[in-house]
Amino acid sequence: MNDNYVNRRDFMTRATQVGAALGLAGKALAAARPAAGRVIGANDRINIGVVGVGGRGAYLAREFAGIGERTGGCRIAAVCDVYQKRVTANKEKHGCDGYLDYREVLNRGDIDAVLVATPDHWHAPIALESMDKGKDVYLEKPMCHTVEEAKALSDTVRETKRVLQVGSQTTSSDQWHKAKKAIADGMIGKMLTSQGSYHRNSVEGEWNWPIDADAGPDGKGDNYIDWKMWLGNASKRSWDADRFFRFRKYWDYSGGIATDLFFHVVAPLNICWSEPQFPHRVMASGGIYEFHDREVPDTFNLLADFPKGHSLVLSSSMANSRHSPGLIRGHEASIVMVEHGRFEGYAENITVYPEEKVISAEYKSKWGTEPIQIPVEQTERWTHMQNFLDCMRSRQKPTLDVDTAFRAQVTISMSVQSYREGRVLYWDAEKMKVTPKPPKA
Repeated sequence: MNDNYVNRRDFMTRATQVGAALGLAGKALAAARPAAGRVIGANDRINIGVVGVGGRGAYLAREFAGIGERTGGCRIAAVCDVYQKRVTANKEKHGCDGYLDYREVLNRGDIDAVLVATPDHWHAPIALESMDKGKDVYLEKPMCHTVEEAKALSDTVRETKRVLQVGSQTTSSDQWHKAKKAIADGMIGKMLTSQGSYHRNSVEGEWNWPIDADAGPDGKGDNYIDWKMWLGNASKRSWDADRFFRFRKYWDYSGGIATDLFFHVVAPLNICWSEPQFPHRVMASGGIYEFHDREVPDTFNLLADFPKGHSLVLSSSMANSRHSPGLIRGHEASIVMVEHGRFEGYAENITVYPEEKVISAEYKSKWGTEPIQIPVEQTERWTHMQNFLDCMRSRQKPTLDVDTAFRAQVTISMSVQSYREGRVLYWDAEKMKVTPKPPKA
């Protein structure tokens, strides 16, 4: 057993202890050996269990069900949520079984894939247990809640040989892959800086979703919520409807803007770059400037430096909707992937803008001096999900594989930690951990 295996098992053992503290039934999470999944043939129908069917999870379930209706390749076989109202609505919608305890889904031998769309603090525990039980996983973004969890997920995919697709759908858009080729072909010269933003604005403030007044742990029938299960390994608290229905405002369950929205920027940039990269140094700034009903900042900025001589600059506010273009700057040109700034949007083309005053004669002879537009193929909203299903059959890496997402998650999680601690943080690539001091060369 190598160190990664032991570390992952230590992580899973702690998760098991959390389950025991909650009084949960079922087999321990830290199984002695991962189970083998069913071999899925080209014509086999994939059975999907959905854990977390709130707004996002219910949407994803509908999309997968739509693929199944069009192709016969998959079906929603089970749904689960700690809120009985959501379970009832979604099991009726899909004509399937419904559960309050996610392990009821994972223990079913007919479930081939688990779709995880819970609050962030439950992403890793459910995904890890799913893979140990021989299931492939479609894991909604962000991949997880902590750097430690990200490493455990990466280790587990390698150990179990399961397929894990992280659900940032924009990464299946063609512009990132066209940008990657353009950069690799030398169209911008030496890469210097990547830039992105994510801005929104509303009267009520971001993430203030509606609250069902009658719902809670004392609710009857469809109003029942298993609050104890929902908290999981987070701090124990009395029932709080705002925390349940608006979880992204609280550190225990979310990283706020960084994990909800910046994942849509950092993940596709890791595709554009010649290879996914861990940062060397990360810092963050911002604050609660407009909406004072939350723990996480409503305005947030991230700055990261990478070992190969390249920086990342991201800005955001939930109180102003003006975006900055999404682009990568090189010494000889810049490539703009998203003119309007929203990284999950689709572009008709990407544009390379040469730096006329410094480009070399070789560059001029190859690319010229005028802006170059590169056409982008349009993709459907379900392309990312279809890619996951295809990879379940081929056993190939999906578009947003665990290691690309791992590197994006480290950058994002380090920015959250930097903001909360008020200091610059570093990544120790040898020890694979965050440190407050630069690692020794």
